[in-house]
Amino acid sequence: MAQGQGQPILVLPEGTNRILGRDAQRNNILAGKVLAETVRTTLGPKGMDKMLVDGLGDIVVTNDGVTILKEMDIEHPAAKMLVEVAKTQEDEVGDGTTTAVIIAGELLKKSESLLDMDIHPTIIAMGYRQAAEKAQEILEDICIDDIEKDTLVKVAMTAMTGKGTEKAREPLAQLVVDAVEQVAEDGEVESDHIKIEKKEGGTVDESALVQGVIIDKERVHPGMPKNLTDAKIALINSPIEVKETEMDAEISITDPTQMQAFIEQEETMVKDMVAKIASSGADVLFAQKGIDDLAQHYLAKEGIMAVRRVKKSDIEKLAKATGATVVSNIDDLAAEDLGSAGEVTEKKISGEDMIFVEKCKEAKAVTLLVRGSTKHIVDEIQRAIDDAIGVVAATVEDGKVVAGGGAPEIEMAKKLKDYADSISGREQLAVTAFAESLEVVPKTLAENAGLDSIDSLVDLRASHEDSPYMGLDVFDGKVTDMKEAGVIEPKRVKKQAIQSASEAAEMILRIDDVIASVGGGAPDMGGMDPAAMGGMPPMM
Repeated sequence: MAQGQGQPILVLPEGTNRILGRDAQRNNILAGKVLAETVRTTLGPKGMDKMLVDGLGDIVVTNDGVTILKEMDIEHPAAKMLVEVAKTQEDEVGDGTTTAVIIAGELLKKSESLLDMDIHPTIIAMGYRQAAEKAQEILEDICIDDIEKDTLVKVAMTAMTGKGTEKAREPLAQLVVDAVEQVAEDGEVESDHIKIEKKEGGTVDESALVQGVIIDKERVHPGMPKNLTDAKIALINSPIEVKETEMDAEISITDPTQMQAFIEQEETMVKDMVAKIASSGADVLFAQKGIDDLAQHYLAKEGIMAVRRVKKSDIEKLAKATGATVVSNIDDLAAEDLGSAGEVTEKKISGEDMIFVEKCKEAKAVTLLVRGSTKHIVDEIQRAIDDAIGVVAATVEDGKVVAGGGAPEIEMAKKLKDYADSISGREQLAVTAFAESLEVVPKTLAENAGLDSIDSLVDLRASHEDSPYMGLDVFDGKVTDMKEAGVIEPKRVKKQAIQSASEAAEMILRIDDVIASVGGGAPDMGGMDPAAMGGMPPMM
């Protein structure tokens, strides 16, 4: 509120929350630190799980960083920015979400002491940007580029370690690598072409890779064949039923014979549709829309297995797997539009009928059938497999990996400290802070494994005088050559995590004024009133 000729001038509506200057920075930094601390205990093979309960009482048990952050009801605007970091990491690579968030949290934590030294936030942001660019160069120098199939399996196993798949991670990793290699084309991997179908009631060992697509549907008519070999498959995205007129129409019938003729005409139209499908040579039909009862009867008489209301995404995967062309008009269906599969079978899994389209030659879409004893276990295994698919795809596309176990972070921290000595000006302090922030990853791995984090860090720093691949083996508590131990991750995971964390921290540091609008949708600015946080009272 301001005074003008004795009259108050209203700039913002009454009730608007505003926090200025250092108070805004402290508040945002605190939000980032709290969020990072929340997910920090989930990092690594010995990380713990979180149980998340929503308003309806539905439960999610996971240690997957992005899942935790998505399920949490986060209100603070700065904390929401860190959730975006995790989502970006998930979309770009599929793994490393927890790493990205805890590095961002640590960068904010270190910036607090720099702000207390009266270093301007812009200087800190510039130093962080310089350090992030240098870190990417260091990462490039220490990456490993001799990639074999065995390397891909190790990458998948590293991603799945500690995510509820311990007993079966090796066979699952093998399935993931086989799936990615199957759908890879010209060095590019379209992860959407790998379908994951979950069914509880079995054991993890029963999970399997199907060279084709599993459709969670059943035949539309019991008289249709249940098993077909060397199947010819038609994919149709229009309904197989009598079309309704596009405008309101009224038909006047004056005697029963006209009614009978009308019914027979409709029946003839449906019969003709089925005849066209049969004449193309198809013995399996997947329809994206409905199939009416009369059409089902005639399809069964023709010995054609039909499935209706198949999702568009599944139709697209079937086209990729079988080589079929999706047809919109049945009149256009021809033999060359059909796909082929060695076997199409209806099987009962956990009491539900499913259609297995398998043994497809050169299938460019595959399905991973994931089994587990309960819904929560199957969901967590699926999240682990999603991460593994992401990292294997990134490795296939980039052809570069780095050692795990905190090895790249220690090496980058070591080299960044040397680099800081070559910089003049206050940015040097920000680069050093960035280097120390990277050490939060091995430090957290040690803490989560019940080890002494200071001893572990000292041992790691000493070992990096000899080799950049030395990391922390959390199972025996010793510093080990991670390249030799087979604990490896895609370079892209680390690259994206450092880039996202750095950019988020820089953006948050540059905020010196937080204005929250009045009304029900406004954030709570940290869960307490501005005065309690040392902030400004509402400004009018």
